[in-house]
Amino acid sequence: MSIKKYPLPALQKVRKYVRQTLDLPEVAGDSNPSSSDEPMAEPDSLDDLSGIFTFGGTPMADHPPASVQDEWFVSTVNPGAALLKLPGLQIKPEFRLVSYLYRSQGNGRGAVWAVPTELSNMTHLEEALQGNIQDIQVLPKPPQALDNYMEAIEGDRSHSSFLMAAILHRELWEFGALAERQSWSHHALIDRIPPDENWQWPANRPKDLMPKVRLYPDGKAAVEFFSYRRGDATQLYRHLDQYPPNGYKPMSLDKPVAIAL
Repeated sequence: MSIKKYPLPALQKVRKYVRQTLDLPEVAGDSNPSSSDEPMAEPDSLDDLSGIFTFGGTPMADHPPASVQDEWFVSTVNPGAALLKLPGLQIKPEFRLVSYLYRSQGNGRGAVWAVPTELSNMTHLEEALQGNIQDIQVLPKPPQALDNYMEAIEGDRSHSSFLMAAILHRELWEFGALAERQSWSHHALIDRIPPDENWQWPANRPKDLMPKVRLYPDGKAAVEFFSYRRGDATQLYRHLDQYPPNGYKPMSLDKPVAIAL
């Protein structure tokens, strides 16, 4: 069993890159480089991320024309572009990631799917728009799309690949969400307990909030990191992803572990 800890800036950098690639706004609170007293050098396995902000990205023309309101439409965002600069992760060659958006007077939602490469053209993607495309609750699903886009992700099974996968799948899950449909976007990543709150702990207080990845001898993996969310109820969250030995589709738990009084 092997455990590796990562400095908070590494996790923040991955998140910022994915959000920029998906043309999503930055998250308030994540711009702080670290809450640690002493700066920590990035692990070697994340060195390839040093140049991600020079990456040009892909066209993001996803402000729909005035005629496309209150209904689903095929998005021009290529969600797979988020993996181009994430070392150790890639899309399986037989799949492509595609996306849809819904916009309505400041409200909105998105959907990301993994589809076979030969079915990723506009003709096939628009087949999912033949039903009730005015219902924001009903996600358009293209033909032969996988139930979970993370099933189309593969990698080198390194510690850092699982850390990046944990952020990637949360950002893709909330792709295109606006207003009250946003949840993960309001979470700020942390590596220590924010001192400016009076926290109540229903269970044991965690001793170490640094992002960490554990690899097991049987090929399974686990990722743990923490965040806090301000609002009517300010809460501190523990995020735990467990990965099978043959893929990157996690069992995820996002659970509040403390509340500010």
